[in-house]
Amino acid sequence: KGDGMIGNIYSMGLALQALVATGKFYAPREWDCAQAFSVVYSHDYQQPMAIAQVLPALVGRSYLEAAGLDCAASASVSPSLQLSLSPELEETTGVHRAPITVHYSIINKLQGKHFTYTTSVRVPAGSTLLEVLQVAAAEKPDIFSFQTKQTSWGPMVVSIHGLAANPADRTYWQFLSGGDALQEGVGTYKPQDGEHVQAVFSTY
Repeated sequence: KGDGMIGNIYSMGLALQALVATGKFYAPREWDCAQAFSVVYSHDYQQPMAIAQVLPALVGRSYLEAAGLDCAASASVSPSLQLSLSPELEETTGVHRAPITVHYSIINKLQGKHFTYTTSVRVPAGSTLLEVLQVAAAEKPDIFSFQTKQTSWGPMVVSIHGLAANPADRTYWQFLSGGDALQEGVGTYKPQDGEHVQAVFSTY
């Protein structure tokens, strides 16, 4: 893509590993390394799986090289990479977060009885989409109830309003904002004030 994204933010780690490891095979076609890495640098990765896949690329290695690593020289593997990881987490307990309004719709025009429902919920600024779904379900459980499944990439919504995704018929719940698919899962995506998020029952 023109903005440096390869697939989506979750696929960037493995894609960068592959391109770094096999870059010489892409000549004469070139890929914009700096642009792709700028996407990674600007994203706040929180999922352990995503972090595990992107870190090798950030230090200029791939999983393919793991078996041949020289542990004695590991201290100087990436002198150019400056990571500043604070041993202390910023204390946020008790800090007031102003409430925001998030508009949330669930849409099914694919199977059974079609439906479209929309609600607006108030959540503290910085809340995840999962928290928005939880508030909507608590306020209107007969409409916005949902179920999730824990995965290595975080919670995945598998059912909304009693309509469950099914791998057999290739259906899933897709989350969009402004018509574009979200680049993060419900457990990490943080909607902005006034944003309209849609959960659309879709097929692949």
